[in-house]
Amino acid sequence: MNEHNGIFAGTDPFEIAGRWLAEAEKTEPNDPNAIALATVDSEGLPNARMVLLKEIEKDAFVFYTNYNSAKAQELDSAHKAAFVMHWKSLRRQIRVRGIVSKEDGPGADAYYASRSLKSRLGAWASRQSQPLESRASLMAEVAKVTAKLGPNPPRPEFWGGYRVSPVEVEFWADGAFRLHDRFQWKRRNADSDWQVQRLNP
Repeated sequence: MNEHNGIFAGTDPFEIAGRWLAEAEKTEPNDPNAIALATVDSEGLPNARMVLLKEIEKDAFVFYTNYNSAKAQELDSAHKAAFVMHWKSLRRQIRVRGIVSKEDGPGADAYYASRSLKSRLGAWASRQSQPLESRASLMAEVAKVTAKLGPNPPRPEFWGGYRVSPVEVEFWADGAFRLHDRFQWKRRNADSDWQVQRLNP
């Protein structure tokens, strides 16, 4: 019996995720596309931080960052990541685990060009995750980059995107008496068919 109907209905987890995100954009006061991204370092110690999901493709989830950052180094080393999107207003969340690859081409160029000028210059100025002497020194670097690159800075070679191709996607919705609804979509790899099962709360 196929139980994943209502808000869980669909034959494509990316379509369901996109639909849930669109609903969240109407109710969440700030950053409905925020995800808690989890990685592991070279010693297997987990790391987590909030980043903004920028696109749900037909087969992947995409976000952008500085390639010299701690998260990027961990992604490049493990080639795996997990994240969760949680919407308090909807009482829903989506959990994702998958394989990571870089988005370092036209897609990254297009997204970088769509950002505000200050954000583009900030990407050049920030040595993300590295020690910083003071905020004043950061602002001085922004001024220096602004004078050098002008009003149309190119995308830095050290800045771009990551694509998470999931092998697991779980949709969770709050239920009465803590009897939540959970549906897990699982596949062996990106070329395999999805298997869907309901999980205990």
